[in-house]
Amino acid sequence: MLKLLRKLLFSRENCLALIVCLILILLTIFSADTTPSWIYQGF
Repeated sequence: MLKLLRKLLFSRENCLALIVCLILILLTIFSADTTPSWIYQGF
């Protein structure tokens, strides 16, 4: 039962989706710290 659950939860597609999601979250967090200077360039 546990092996089947592990196979369903941690399939290759799920692992790739989880990695992509984590990268997007980290990029959002790190880019939120710096002020976006491209917004203020026109003013």
